[in-house]
Amino acid sequence: MWTVSTGWWGNFTEGEAIALMHKAFDLGVTLFDAADTYGNGLSEEYIAKAFPKQRDEIVIATKVGYDFVHHGEARGRGQREIPQDFSPDAITRATDAALKRLKTDRIDLLQLHNIRMEQVADDALWKTLEQLKRSGKIRYYGIALGPAIGWLYEGLKTIRERDVTSVQHIYNMLEQHPGRVLHDGATEAGKETMFLIRVPHSSGMLEGKYTSETVFPPGDHRAHRPRNWLLNGVKKVDQLRFLESAERTLGQAALQWLLADDRVASTLPNIYNEEQLIEFAKAPETPSLNSDEMAKIDNLCAENFGLEAETPKFKGTMELPPETAAA
Repeated sequence: MWTVSTGWWGNFTEGEAIALMHKAFDLGVTLFDAADTYGNGLSEEYIAKAFPKQRDEIVIATKVGYDFVHHGEARGRGQREIPQDFSPDAITRATDAALKRLKTDRIDLLQLHNIRMEQVADDALWKTLEQLKRSGKIRYYGIALGPAIGWLYEGLKTIRERDVTSVQHIYNMLEQHPGRVLHDGATEAGKETMFLIRVPHSSGMLEGKYTSETVFPPGDHRAHRPRNWLLNGVKKVDQLRFLESAERTLGQAALQWLLADDRVASTLPNIYNEEQLIEFAKAPETPSLNSDEMAKIDNLCAENFGLEAETPKFKGTMELPPETAAA
């Protein structure tokens, strides 16, 4: 729901957004992932308007944690964050407000939106989520990590110490760290945590349609990325063209790569037109990646596709906190 409600991928009228949602449903898509801060409540309102009679046929996931009620006008375009409020009262109010906008009596999956270490350790917050679950207002709860790629130890600590149903994070063939570590961490901890994958196409790169000449519109968040991101990305994608065939596009192969991991509950590709929606919705019907293809991808990534290594710019705790390391 991020793409159709925030204006960061172009502007959609309400009619255009709902038409895309209806098309998705007709194609078998049943999970709709919103957030109360997407469009200051707009993404949730769209779900209510699009599916007034199909509540039992869809899965509604939304997120809470940003105080858009007091700071929503500052959000603007791009990646700017607004203040967060994860106090028990704020989370309860935000959940009730989301239920009202969604015009439903329960949220299938409530996610804490871009939590920090402070929230991972806050027992009162997790007690509040359990209370919301017992009351029937939410069925399950999880976390969403971000805003940018990273947040390794927030994810690992939550998986190990809290009983979350799901973790939403960035993961794709071109950006495997720290996603792979999070997945392995759940397995090693013996947890049944499942993962919702956002940015599965590396901000569109793995759709295979960019060239070195691609120019993004000024309002598009990709326009703010360094030029090397585009140039190196195109070189990497060229080496992944072996995944394309008459039966499978590169964009579909990117989703199949994720679906090969049985810890992945679902993927959340960014949808911004009907052609792309149809392509991605049909991905599970295309040939799965075989062991040779998977091994070749692993080898390419291990060698950084033969390109000079770039210094990654991660946010969040990508190194073990001192107190945790000591323990």
